[in-house]
Amino acid sequence: MNEGGYDYDLFVIGAGSGGVRASRIAAGHGARVAICEESRVGGTCVIRGCVPKKLLVFASQFAEFFDDSAGYGWQLGGAEFSWPALIAAKDREIDRLNQVYLRLLEAAGVDLHMGRGRLLDAHTVEVNGQRYTAEHILIAVGGRPWMPDIPGRELGITSDEAFHLAEQPQRVLIVGAGYIAVEFAGIFAGLGSEVTLAYRRDLILRGFDDDVRHAVADGLRGRGIDIRYQVEPARLERVEDGIRVSYSDGSRQTVDAVMFATGREPYTWDLGLDRVGVRLGPGNRIEVDEYSRTNIDQVYAVGDVTDRIALTPIALMEGHAFADSVFGGMDRPVDHANTPAAVFSQPPVGTVGMSEGEARDQGFNVRIFRSRFTPMRYTLAGRSEKALMKLVVDADSDRVLGCHVVGPDAPEMLQGFAVAVRAGLSKADFDRTIGIHPTSAEELVTLRQPVAE
Repeated sequence: MNEGGYDYDLFVIGAGSGGVRASRIAAGHGARVAICEESRVGGTCVIRGCVPKKLLVFASQFAEFFDDSAGYGWQLGGAEFSWPALIAAKDREIDRLNQVYLRLLEAAGVDLHMGRGRLLDAHTVEVNGQRYTAEHILIAVGGRPWMPDIPGRELGITSDEAFHLAEQPQRVLIVGAGYIAVEFAGIFAGLGSEVTLAYRRDLILRGFDDDVRHAVADGLRGRGIDIRYQVEPARLERVEDGIRVSYSDGSRQTVDAVMFATGREPYTWDLGLDRVGVRLGPGNRIEVDEYSRTNIDQVYAVGDVTDRIALTPIALMEGHAFADSVFGGMDRPVDHANTPAAVFSQPPVGTVGMSEGEARDQGFNVRIFRSRFTPMRYTLAGRSEKALMKLVVDADSDRVLGCHVVGPDAPEMLQGFAVAVRAGLSKADFDRTIGIHPTSAEELVTLRQPVAE
């Protein structure tokens, strides 16, 4: 390749999940590839997102396991938790994964340039004062946490800083109610912190099925988390015993840490996009088509920086499809339909397909199958928390439009059911499948009676 006298066939800006996958696959197709990164190779998910977060989720669950063990005949001595030991162990694992990603790039023959990449034109990227030309440029810079512009916001932290706190805060306010907010609420509460979650709307996990949202809210409250709706911080002030929070409703609270989990924004500033003319949509997200093409020929974008779904597996799929289409001679448009997702809240969520509300809004004649029950693991432990299993079915075609689970191991069981939903299987197909007994998952193939309207 490398026609036209360019330094590279492909230059990738951003070495996160999408960028690394795209560069490796393109190199495997014979392209000469370079990638640049201003932070650590691996991106948000590996370095400061999904991976370290789930490690902290695991750590936070042990207290609950210790409590439940008494119902199964165990008698445990006094347990002690060390936040510094957990963070050190997490850092060692992230360092290992960072090295894995570096070796993957090296093995693929991809040139790595450390530094922030900026577009000078549609074929030129500048990194640390050095200019590189490429026939194709891929933008994969991801996103960064967003914080509201309120007085004292510099006293708050985001999830990026939460992974590196020297000490565990004993009183924590979490602002927001999406994935990150509910996951960190469970993490801090499980590790013994007193947690408040403040949300300016009326129910957590906006965009999910309403039954799922209520089930998770009940689970969070059952773990001692104070959820406050229709309120948000208006001011933060440093006081002698912590951070004083003044809320929009006039109330006040003093905490040790305020974590803003109020969303993420694409990392599009200072990239030179305006110089090249790359079109941005709402929220400064790069607009792309099903082949990840921007409005500028030879400039592409994948992952959280685009106007599509912000999930790591989506970025991986988009990066792979881009490289196959541009350098592998394949026709691989990206299909985001029926994307499965998990929330590692406590209780956790697994979901794929349409919510009940989405199906009704789209005009489907909907039948709902739903079960709430106590997971077997909780029976001897004495926990009253209920699991939720829900199927959204098109009554006219019998096709399963959505599958939603809240409870132990929900994300693990949903991966398989996501295949079924994406394949367009019917409720009858579910009914013909033998359940694995005794499991929670068998409920999804034994739901017989629809919910009465």
